[in-house]
Amino acid sequence: MNRRAEAPDRRQLAGLVFELASQLHVERAQRVALQAALERSGVLEPSAIAAVAAEAAARQLSRQMLEESIARLLRVLTEDIDPRRPLRDARAGRKTRGTQS
Repeated sequence: MNRRAEAPDRRQLAGLVFELASQLHVERAQRVALQAALERSGVLEPSAIAAVAAEAAARQLSRQMLEESIARLLRVLTEDIDPRRPLRDARAGRKTRGTQS
């Protein structure tokens, strides 16, 4: 049966929620630490972040990173392995249902 046609079960959804929470926490902590270090050293003014975020190239990179992140997260719903497993090794090329090697 094609897993993509099935509704995700609670365990899969819980895995997805926990993975999102984990990624969010790690990313936020890293961003806050980096921004604070750059501001303390005088390399970065607080207004510089807003200025760069308004640039088209920065927005395009952000969109691309978002799309890649969503693709990794959607794997939780299509993989044969434990959906609670972290997705950090997404480039390892694990098989999903319906794929052949």
